[in-house]
Amino acid sequence: MTQQTEHASVKRVRTELESHGIATEIRHLSDTARTAVDAANVLEVEVGQIASSIVFKIATEQGERPLLVVTSGKHRVDADKVAAALGVPKLGRADADFVRLWSGFAIGGVSPVGWIHDGEVFQPQTIVDTALNEYEVVWGACGHTHVVCSLDFESLLKITAGTALAVASD
Repeated sequence: MTQQTEHASVKRVRTELESHGIATEIRHLSDTARTAVDAANVLEVEVGQIASSIVFKIATEQGERPLLVVTSGKHRVDADKVAAALGVPKLGRADADFVRLWSGFAIGGVSPVGWIHDGEVFQPQTIVDTALNEYEVVWGACGHTHVVCSLDFESLLKITAGTALAVASD
């Protein structure tokens, strides 16, 4: 194993996947997977197979909380559409500090699972893009910018307790 696949964040994701009985392939990439295009090029898959973890802020009675939108790399999240579906006025932009505070991951390595906040395992409210269901296998970040893992749509919904939603503009 390489140093990146032994990174604490990657181990945390692997443990979470295993605890849910999710079969996955974890791969170290020689090049960065900071963008969906980068990851697709390195993995030699369609950009739509990349499950990008996008973190937004939503206002709650307890203050700002993260919303994780796991979207297909082939398009952008329509924040107004997602906000309307959730019944919230808007989705706020999450900066790198907010993302790390709530997930324990650096931007570019944010996994859909294995989040840690205040030293505790934390799974944010999660939306999973229905466009990911078009593929037998999708690839998402696995806690490090050079490490990805494979999942299928149903496993992604199960492990995140996510809500399936078309997140792109029509």
